[in-house]
Amino acid sequence: MAAHRTEQAEPRRWSAQVAKRAPALDLEPGLFTWSDPQRIATSLLHSAQISTRRKRSVYASAMAMLCLYVNRSGRKLDPAQRQVLEAAKQCLREQALRAKPAVPGAGDPDPATGAG
Repeated sequence: MAAHRTEQAEPRRWSAQVAKRAPALDLEPGLFTWSDPQRIATSLLHSAQISTRRKRSVYASAMAMLCLYVNRSGRKLDPAQRQVLEAAKQCLREQALRAKPAVPGAGDPDPATGAG
């Protein structure tokens, strides 16, 4: 005879587990419905910067959240909104590159010393 569990059963699908757990980022309500890619990217980066639960870099956390939403939406996502979110990915890349500090000794030689 099978024993009955007193606790709730675990969700069967990984997507249900993701939805049940607290996300790594606290997102603004309606973020993925906005029509301004720049605003979406800025909000995602800000959420990733202030999060204490993320396990990746700020950029990687923000991009992962955006990609997760786009991928999980699938065919249900309006094509116009998909274009906005794809543009938000590009804005996110650009913002991350602008925010990334220059690493000394990498890239072009230092014009003052000629070293590089």
